[in-house]
Amino acid sequence: MSDPLTILVTASGAPGSPRLLRALREADGRPVRLVGVDMRDESAGRFLCDRFRRVPPGSHPGYLEALLEVAEQERVDVVFPQSSAEVGAIAAGAERFGVPVLVSGPDAIERASAKSETVRLAEQLGIPQPRTIAASDADGFRAAAAELGYPGRDVCMKPLEAKGSRGFRVLSTSADRRQQLLGGRPGTLLPLSLADAVEILDGGEGFPEMLVMELVEGEELAVDALCRDGRTLVASAKTREAFRAGLAMEFRIIDRPDLLEHSRRLVEALRLDWIVNVQFLGDRLLEINPRISTLVYQPDLNLPWLAVRLALGEIDADAVAALDGRTSVGRRVTRYYDQVEYS
Repeated sequence: MSDPLTILVTASGAPGSPRLLRALREADGRPVRLVGVDMRDESAGRFLCDRFRRVPPGSHPGYLEALLEVAEQERVDVVFPQSSAEVGAIAAGAERFGVPVLVSGPDAIERASAKSETVRLAEQLGIPQPRTIAASDADGFRAAAAELGYPGRDVCMKPLEAKGSRGFRVLSTSADRRQQLLGGRPGTLLPLSLADAVEILDGGEGFPEMLVMELVEGEELAVDALCRDGRTLVASAKTREAFRAGLAMEFRIIDRPDLLEHSRRLVEALRLDWIVNVQFLGDRLLEINPRISTLVYQPDLNLPWLAVRLALGEIDADAVAALDGRTSVGRRVTRYYDQVEYS
């Protein structure tokens, strides 16, 4: 029997890790050895991988060196990053691993992660997005909210460089702090008044750069794509439903050629690589994530495994692109919690 293929999976405690790890193991019967790393010893990867090593957070100055050490000691064949917090550091040193690293280039990651660049690029490409105004101080923040219709109309805010729901809040005159204190459920993104937001943001540590945005109503949607050198090879659009603690728990593949086309043009403009995720609200672009997200897996369409084979040169881009028609519209996913006991 041939030696197993060793894959290093970072952020192995992330919510999508258990399914990703299983997808890599179950791909085509080939022996696979999974090495997981995470910043916490008590991560899912410790129990689901063949080997586990603790590393610093992706933002730590020593993160890359720690990951390089693990890759060398474990003799990995492929590096599979998962977290937005680490892809920049990994991309900066990707050539030092000496093996394929499934990450976009540093410039592509920087541009995809910067909300200001996303806004500029979407405008240039004619992709719909919420009207957005940047603010760097309290006066600019108030002026931006007023320009977008506050207080007569609710608006929303988000830190300039934040990902996911981090820092996102609705600004509304209907915000009731007493009701939020007594009746708000933990994990719920409750609205703030403009005055409360300014008080918090201008609280002595320097006003952070913020984006004040038009509040758009609609379904949360996303596109997952496997791409190479800015070319989208396989892509599908999905819903994001049943949120718990900021995480979508249900997904459904949908037929949205408009969103697929928007994503294709963004991938091409940014020259993104490997598996990426583009999020929308209705038909409006929200953000670009240059890393894997929760996927809707199919027995005949395993994007992570296709990415690994593509990186190893076992399959070419045209062969992967030929599989795009296999996407099963209507296929659903339900995420759930599991647990493991240990001493």
